[in-house]
Amino acid sequence: MRDEEAPVEVEAERHQMTIIPRESHNISRKDISENALKVLYRLNKAGYEAYLVGGGVRDLLLGKKPKDFDVTTNATPEQMRKLFRNCRLVGRRFRLAHVMFGPEVIEVATFRGHHQAEAEGELEEDRNLSQRAQSGMLLCDNIFGSIEDDAQRRDLTINSLYYNIADFTVRDYVGGLQDLQQGIIRLIGDPETRYREDPVRMLRVVRFAAKLEMTIAAETAEPIPRLATLLRDIPPARLFEESLKLLQAGYGYSTYLKLREFQLFQPLFPTITRNFTENGDSPMELMVAQVLKNTDTRIQNDMRVNPAFLFAAMFWYPQLEAAQQIAQESGLTYYDAFAMAMNDTLDEACHALAIPKRITTLIRDIWQLRMSRRHGKRAWKLMEHPKFRAAYDLLALRAEVEKNPELIRLTHWWGEFQAAAPTQQKTMLNTLGDDSAPRRDSQNAS
Repeated sequence: MRDEEAPVEVEAERHQMTIIPRESHNISRKDISENALKVLYRLNKAGYEAYLVGGGVRDLLLGKKPKDFDVTTNATPEQMRKLFRNCRLVGRRFRLAHVMFGPEVIEVATFRGHHQAEAEGELEEDRNLSQRAQSGMLLCDNIFGSIEDDAQRRDLTINSLYYNIADFTVRDYVGGLQDLQQGIIRLIGDPETRYREDPVRMLRVVRFAAKLEMTIAAETAEPIPRLATLLRDIPPARLFEESLKLLQAGYGYSTYLKLREFQLFQPLFPTITRNFTENGDSPMELMVAQVLKNTDTRIQNDMRVNPAFLFAAMFWYPQLEAAQQIAQESGLTYYDAFAMAMNDTLDEACHALAIPKRITTLIRDIWQLRMSRRHGKRAWKLMEHPKFRAAYDLLALRAEVEKNPELIRLTHWWGEFQAAAPTQQKTMLNTLGDDSAPRRDSQNAS
């Protein structure tokens, strides 16, 4: 939804407005959410300007099905609340109206105006409406303006296209249609200023380039590696949400490659980045690449994905290395060293990303299932564990990455055991030999 607006101190070069008539574009009302149309029609009927805007317009022009529909208008949030009984106002940094239709939420934003440079004569009221940190990051901004102002205030040209419900035209104020046709991701305004206002814009640029398979304009790309460390000023909880958009939206692997290219991966995953190798072929790097590819495949096949499994796989080898180091240096038992390493690894991960406890609890569950222990009733008990399937998938990933014969054999055994009838399972357990518990260095408490 609309998370891209922030002010432009250095006003972008003004493009001549282009109006694309209905017969010259492919957007049809039949492809627009019925509830979004209700909001647009009611605003229009009440005398307000009303436009579909952002990703919804972009995706419709590209012939894709939009994930959600955002609306912009000259009605203020308070006027919106009077017009819609099913409306609630949200957001401190940007005041937005959410119009609720059961599970569907139509987000409505008032046109944003230009942020005025702080001056001696600035009114106290303006200071309350707009606040900026010393780094240039915008903290609060509720200055309203015209549609022309609003277009300049958005982040990317391709997200600054407006579908007018009054005459079914598309309006382009920033050259977004040409960029969309040419496959270019371009920031509106001065890139460095925009990144300083909201460093998460760097992640959005990379995400849309990967998602839409587009090229980042040179002037948009250039400042990113220099400013990547600004992400450390962003609240870790927000970065966690951004990490899911980056890695769990169906194009995680290509996004990961771009994050590494622009040095944006390190502020999000410092533990993993520290273990990168020159050739990029360590088990950890192979694991990260493979789990992201697998996640993309699942999403493209409309299968469920769980961030706990993704993070369990990504952080497995850093955690394993930490456990081995603690065991060697402290004299602790391997089991205690493993538990300590889990804490250390997840603590560092949470410092950067604020991974919720409900997810770190699941990661611990996946890591702690010791798949090599199969004798007696243990195999059946393991299979009853809620995270057994995730632990098995992690084992299979490790076998694929490491090409370790013992892990391959163990993965194959569990695959057969799950599919076998109870009598056959009993036979499999009875025939387990002394080789059923791989060495500690290959199985590692899993």
